[in-house]
Amino acid sequence: MSSGALVAPAIVLVRPQEEGNVGAVARAMANFGLERLLLVEPATPLRGIAYAFAVHSSQILDRAERYADLRSALAGFERIVATTAARSRPWPRALTAPRELAVELATDPPGTATAILFGPEPSGLTNDELALASVLVRVPTSPAQPTLNLGQAVVLLAYELFLARESPPAASPAVAASEPRASGDEVAGFFDQLADLLRRVRFARDTTIGGVERDLRQLVARAAPTRREIAILRGILRRLGHALERSGGRQPGGRRTSG
Repeated sequence: MSSGALVAPAIVLVRPQEEGNVGAVARAMANFGLERLLLVEPATPLRGIAYAFAVHSSQILDRAERYADLRSALAGFERIVATTAARSRPWPRALTAPRELAVELATDPPGTATAILFGPEPSGLTNDELALASVLVRVPTSPAQPTLNLGQAVVLLAYELFLARESPPAASPAVAASEPRASGDEVAGFFDQLADLLRRVRFARDTTIGGVERDLRQLVARAAPTRREIAILRGILRRLGHALERSGGRQPGGRRTSG
């Protein structure tokens, strides 16, 4: 692999249902120099059909990592990319084409751990899962047949990133990041802390809180914060929590947050 900002990403399949598709993904990964495959449960068992489709790529299936949920799968990654057909889903920033993804990733510090998410065959990733990503990738297709097979989607992205790793795109010094991105685990910890504080001030009063939390996750994902920035935000939340404790749980105006 060529040196430079771009490193081979991990492929994360979320709840894949067809073992033949997982085998086809393994073959595509081997074709284009990718090695790490993560499966988020419930994921199909990998048996004869998967290995038949893998064609000389059985080592990728042998080393495939299984995780109980997406949060644990993404814990060590600093850049999250998600794929979507985006036929009817709003997203507050422009979608990225596979060929543009390498340019986006070139702004990351060298060695940034990157995961690319692919959703289950029937439905793709949920809105909550898409909200975890800093980049959303959509493959342009004909309106008459807009969706791709899982293996085909992986082939297209793996090919474009392979070319970019061989001839890395230049990132502007003014744009390229110099500090490490926050990992998925660090961002999740920030949201755990934020959710606890929102609960304590009774912000989550009705069913709209789910959409609010998703919007906040999208905001943070688009910002792609560094570890230092997440640490600052968590420090602010910690101080607010302490101030709330000192006030005896009272909100402005003297009303208590509980009871």
